Amino acid sequence: MTPVLLFVLFISLSAIPPGAPDHGERQESLDASDIIERANANITTHLVDGDIVPNLRRNADPCTATGCKWPKSRGHVNVPFYISPNYTTTERNIIIRALVTFHASTCIRFVERTTQRDYLDFFPGSGCWSYLGRQSGRQPVSLKKNGCVSPSTVQHEVLHALGFNHEQVRSDRDRYVSILSQNIKPGKEHNFEKKQTNNLGTPYDFDSLMHYGKYGFSKNNQPTILAKNNPSRNLGTARTMSKNDIARVNKLYGCK
Repeated sequence: MTPVLLFVLFISLSAIPPGAPDHGERQESLDASDIIERANANITTHLVDGDIVPNLRRNADPCTATGCKWPKSRGHVNVPFYISPNYTTTERNIIIRALVTFHASTCIRFVERTTQRDYLDFFPGSGCWSYLGRQSGRQPVSLKKNGCVSPSTVQHEVLHALGFNHEQVRSDRDRYVSILSQNIKPGKEHNFEKKQTNNLGTPYDFDSLMHYGKYGFSKNNQPTILAKNNPSRNLGTARTMSKNDIARVNKLYGCK
């Protein structure tokens, strides 16, 4: 992102009046996985893994091996974006803040769209969801008003758009977690299906922003996921990207 555009984005952030209510920050009392599961509980959009829109034109996993990474140029990966005018100034600023966090620790740079063909379109849809990796043309990212506009949720959906799946579906997950299918809501079992993922040489991360909660999609308030080395361990409690989340972005996109 150019210095001028960065300046414009931070000027936008400064538009929040002192003491103005920040519904996204208050929502951070919930974990990202809880926010997303609640927001998507009754929507009709066809989703896999809880918040990913399936791409019927090609296999999604590992999509980053078949052309769904965002292109890199001169050391940076520029990802054009557009934010719907239907968001309030405060909501827009929450989204921008979350995007700018990628600039501090990765080579991803979010740039406001002008004429770029491929871009992320943040809009207040029916829930929280994204596609996996770069698609073609306008690529919607749904962040429901009064439900999905929070820093952790924006980061989570953007990580999907960059090509990352949920942690508990990675190919080696059976070494680290147990999936308790007897506790999963009927019809939600597909959200726990293991994928053939590229783990980029990084360890399984119980603290990843992309990890489901211990009780995700539970039908009886009993755990659906347990850590094998410590069944009492909480899962899915991250409210920002973990060190491993950041390391994977940098490895996948060759950031230095």
